Amino acid sequence: MTAKIAYDEVEVGTELPAGTFPVTRATLVRYAGASGDFNPIHWNEKFAVEVGLPDVIAHGMFTMAEAVRVVTDWAGDPAAVVEYGVRFTKPVVVPNDDEGALIEVSAKVAAKLDDQLVRVDLTAMCAGQKVLGMSRAVVRLA
Repeated sequence: MTAKIAYDEVEVGTELPAGTFPVTRATLVRYAGASGDFNPIHWNEKFAVEVGLPDVIAHGMFTMAEAVRVVTDWAGDPAAVVEYGVRFTKPVVVPNDDEGALIEVSAKVAAKLDDQLVRVDLTAMCAGQKVLGMSRAVVRLA
């Protein structure tokens, strides 16, 4: 596969379609099983509170992966992302209810680089707080 977005059709400031990603306790259990990360802060409310967290929190790498879906969906090919990095700024707190939490992600093209590459800056929010800082992806376009 290759990116479906043409480099020449993208300008600095182009906004990508935003995404909203629900996270429940069941989501975290499935992710823990797939990743092998069974740290109790991600599933045991009592333990999470004892170590100073407000409640169970989502895995950082899960949050990071959900956010970049906005970019991969836009590009049309996950392999088009050649670089991706974030700073974890706030945890995604996941309450024990039927709704859980929502990660809301917006993104825009911040720079056009050489060799058909663009830098996309992402903003990931949950409950009105920015949960990822310096979230940037470099994407090779068609």
